[in-house]
Amino acid sequence: MTNFLSFPRLFSILLWLVGGLVILFLIAPIVAIVPLSFNAEPFFTYPMPGLSLRWYREFFDSNVWQLALKNSIIVAVFATLLSTFLGTLAAIGLSRPSCPARATLTAILISPMIVPVIVSAVGIYYAFAAVGLLNSLTGLVLAHTAIGAPFVVITVTATLASFDHNLMRAASSLGAAPVEATLRIMLPVIAPGVASGALFAFVTSFDEVVIALFIAGSEERTLPRQMWSGVRETLSPTIAAVATLLILFSTLFLATIQWLQRRAERQKIAHRE
Repeated sequence: MTNFLSFPRLFSILLWLVGGLVILFLIAPIVAIVPLSFNAEPFFTYPMPGLSLRWYREFFDSNVWQLALKNSIIVAVFATLLSTFLGTLAAIGLSRPSCPARATLTAILISPMIVPVIVSAVGIYYAFAAVGLLNSLTGLVLAHTAIGAPFVVITVTATLASFDHNLMRAASSLGAAPVEATLRIMLPVIAPGVASGALFAFVTSFDEVVIALFIAGSEERTLPRQMWSGVRETLSPTIAAVATLLILFSTLFLATIQWLQRRAERQKIAHRE
């Protein structure tokens, strides 16, 4: 009895209890929206009078929602490709011992993560207005590239911290050009970090709404912007259905990121051994 009620065991139980309550507090608003997407009536009320897939059908049958989904996918894919390419190159450059002003350059590259989104959106709006990139998917892709690239820089830089640069020197001594050594030696090793950064960039672009409100026109509406408009104009359970799909989508992406991170850790252990 004394062992069961020992202080370390009580502390562990209390810690698990507090942790569980915190997690419940954080996810309760998210979980609460999911049942409402199956409500048979067009009201956000509990208890629900019945269950229906009506709002999911409305989402897949609506031209407005499908256009928004299409725009979100197009913008997120191209923004992810650009973010991954530019962010990986930047991280590789920053990881070189001869990189000058590394701390300053890193701060500049990750500043879009620190600066409030509304400030970035206003700045991007005025910059793009001067070059005619407003109300276009191209402008939205470039804007989302700017906010997605820092995630790639951070994840790839963290992966490169454990990279053995002697491998590059060995490849160079065997006659490999720098580009060839990077493609055949470095990239396969840091691939999990690159993939994790790309996933973060994709989710950031796919969920972003503030910049889309400034940059996109009526024909370039993304899914988050369409949800925002729906909340302001006609509150419908279709929004709950879309939110549920986005929750499922984000959960799958987070699970993929966790798997990639575990794989990267296993690769680090294998290289050390």
